Amino acid sequence: MIKSLVLGAAATAVALAPTHALAGPYLNPEFNGATVGDDYLGGVLNIDVGYEGGQGAYSWFIQGGPAVVMPDGAEDEVEFAGKFGGAVQVAENVSVYGELSGITGDEFSWGSKLGLKYAF
Repeated sequence: MIKSLVLGAAATAVALAPTHALAGPYLNPEFNGATVGDDYLGGVLNIDVGYEGGQGAYSWFIQGGPAVVMPDGAEDEVEFAGKFGGAVQVAENVSVYGELSGITGDEFSWGSKLGLKYAF
């Protein structure tokens, strides 16, 4: 029941979100699920509020909020998750970006992301 309610609210928020990018505050509901082979492990629904900005070739963001952890076959838990990151344009069509993220729980977990984006 709670899963359906939360997923419905997230889908509505995504549908009503503007399609153009603006600097400033934003809402970022996001679901991440995981499988190994044919075995579904569960997922996490993040309902983040964030702020982004930048100037020239530099952009940045910070966001956070509740995270509904939904392991397959176990009880859901609500934790807190957040992330921050940014990007630097290194050529006309090329930028480098990075992100650090974390989530509370029995033990604090964190992750990182580093990538290159080529626009054509």
